[in-house]
Amino acid sequence: MRFLRGLLLPLVALAGLAFARSSTGDSVLVLLDPSLDRDNFSIFFDDLESQGYKLTFRSPKEAEPQIIKDDVAQFAHVIVFAPDTKSYAADITPQSLVSLLNKKTNLLLALSTKQTPLTSLASEFSLILPPPGTPLISHFPERDTPATVIPVEPPRAQSLVSSNLAPIWFSGVPQALGSNPMLVPFLKAPPQSFASDGDSDSGADALVEAAEKGGEGLWAGSQLSLVTGFQTLKNARATWVGGVDMFTDEFFNKEVSKGKQSGNRQFARDVTAWTFQESNVLRIDTVEHHRVNETLPRETYTINDRVTYTAYISKFNPELDLWEPYSDIKDMQLEFTMLDPHIRTALPPIPGEPGKYSVTFRVPDRHGVFKFLVDYKRKGLTYLESTTVVPVVPPRHDEYPRFLSAAWPYYAGAISTSAAFVVFVALWLGGDEREPKKAKGAKAE
Repeated sequence: MRFLRGLLLPLVALAGLAFARSSTGDSVLVLLDPSLDRDNFSIFFDDLESQGYKLTFRSPKEAEPQIIKDDVAQFAHVIVFAPDTKSYAADITPQSLVSLLNKKTNLLLALSTKQTPLTSLASEFSLILPPPGTPLISHFPERDTPATVIPVEPPRAQSLVSSNLAPIWFSGVPQALGSNPMLVPFLKAPPQSFASDGDSDSGADALVEAAEKGGEGLWAGSQLSLVTGFQTLKNARATWVGGVDMFTDEFFNKEVSKGKQSGNRQFARDVTAWTFQESNVLRIDTVEHHRVNETLPRETYTINDRVTYTAYISKFNPELDLWEPYSDIKDMQLEFTMLDPHIRTALPPIPGEPGKYSVTFRVPDRHGVFKFLVDYKRKGLTYLESTTVVPVVPPRHDEYPRFLSAAWPYYAGAISTSAAFVVFVALWLGGDEREPKKAKGAKAE
């Protein structure tokens, strides 16, 4: 079996060089604003098709094809490139887009500086947008492009995007991030940038004017996000992009310096790979639990049992289109809980056994209905959750130990009392039974 697998894996790898599959499906609906020319995004769409995605294009105001039919999502992924559209078809509403996430459909949405339904929807994802008409502006570094077209350095210490990326051209609106832990920032604004009215930016007072216009404080600096991901509890993903221009052929081919092309193309590939659940996708294949020195799970466990819990975790490989054992999680924990965790312990990977995580612990000295609980949530990674309910019971009448060391004072008391009683009875039964002598002068009865 291993020999056949060794032969098949190289063949599958060769086939995967041309296709990078999504773990949730390959159908993509593209909602493209009529004001946008499809040819201006030819490289981006051609890259998706070369990876095996099946693109279907539709205008935001058209009724077909339907996004949801008979309460079933018709596409695995939806791209919304309609930054200036203010009215949509009846089946495209903020509520329907949220329901798509509940049906595990992934979304890629582009914003603009104008007030649109997407602007209102962004606040539901804990994204705070500046007032309409205030794009991101930066005068550094010195360049021959408008102040609203900014080269942004990609993050260097992040697993979501490729390493050593060239600067990325951006033009659009920034987003301030709320406190929602489900937000995943991909690209932060440069420290010297700020949001302001691009047409009126001509003096040193523009920064102060931007703060006064914002009403929310100063919209400036690297605390602003330009591309932000969001992952729901059901592991559906949505990514908000501050401007659709960063996906255009112009920005893909634009040089950031002489002879150095921008990193927009690879960055767009990384963003879609995460959004469409190609990258950073994990799952729990199976879990096992049993007593030490046993192999089968029990319907019930007894207090103070020694129990081993094992979880098998795999990661999706988009190039091979298969799940592979994954052992790189170092901070996962297991909880044995009844309302509150009675035991919380590390669940480490087992060396030499890929994808296997195991731990042995003693069941607490309390009976009730307990749960084995794994709840692993990290930014950018698929959430892992597993719950297994097991009853914990007291020992049976024949499972208690014959003698308890802590009870020796009671044993000694019972033994000494019994011995004293035996001695007393022996003395009583074996004592002198002669009648006492009568005193002189006593009258006989």
